[in-house]
Amino acid sequence: MIRKSGNRFSEEIMLKENDSGLSRFAEPELTRPITTVRTVRDLRARVAQWRGAGERVALVPTMGALHAGHLSLIGVAKAHTSRVVVSIFVNPMQFGPHEDLAHYPRDEAADMQALAGTGADLLYAPGADEMYPQGFATQVSLPSLTEDLCGAARPNHFEGVATVVTKLLMQCAPDAAVFGEKDYQQLLMIKRLVRDLDLEVEIVAAPIVREADGLALSSRNGYLSHAERKIAPILIQTIGHVASDLAQGRGCDDAAEAGRFKLEAEGFRVDYVAVRDPDTLAPLSGPLKGPARVLAAAYLGKTRLIDNVPVPFSRR
Repeated sequence: MIRKSGNRFSEEIMLKENDSGLSRFAEPELTRPITTVRTVRDLRARVAQWRGAGERVALVPTMGALHAGHLSLIGVAKAHTSRVVVSIFVNPMQFGPHEDLAHYPRDEAADMQALAGTGADLLYAPGADEMYPQGFATQVSLPSLTEDLCGAARPNHFEGVATVVTKLLMQCAPDAAVFGEKDYQQLLMIKRLVRDLDLEVEIVAAPIVREADGLALSSRNGYLSHAERKIAPILIQTIGHVASDLAQGRGCDDAAEAGRFKLEAEGFRVDYVAVRDPDTLAPLSGPLKGPARVLAAAYLGKTRLIDNVPVPFSRR
């Protein structure tokens, strides 16, 4: 279902709980297996067939370990086009030397089962040699949008994301591509690279999908211990309070600092709580004079969680 989030300011997809207490996405209406291709040549051939029939094509890029958040992106894609390609590629370029590339969950059979009946038409699952052939040397970088926030904690991460997304968009040449708002800094970066490189694709932002208690869905949520999982929803509750304070006229720096203090008191190790321009990610200070976005990243144990909420602005 879709309902207003606790801070009153954003519509988000909230998952119900099933009988076992585990949240899930809607049951698929169909169970047909999805066709898989692994080369750029085969991907382009299939897209060319659809284009020849006058059909529009959407791309949903993922790194696998599919959950209800990913499946919701397919629903958004189907609302924009008649054909949907889902890509699965665990991109080594976006992992730092001390990050979890080796342990990142990979289960293609489970992912294919999850995709059956979602309305997706094709799975593109290239290997590393297909995506980065021998001698590959190009990198896409957008420093103005990626040097701070998550970029400060994860050097070279966004260069890896920008490079692989650019390649996927050029390989598939979709009419639309869907990305979730949970990775808000990534979303703005992709919109900018599409504009700067004159790529003919519409970037569609999909709403954050949340567990029944508000926690934003992420493949990394599975790393949380039972105790940490109980604490995790405090992240969205806290930045929701920051957004409410901002809407009531509290200064950006004061509101963000109060949010940081609350998270640290609850056991989080905070990377940042920040109030930014929703289009440029420029820092904001003082009482708001226009719309804003509250973004946060914090660790529970070894698990890094990110989230964000919008703060609409109304002149009084």
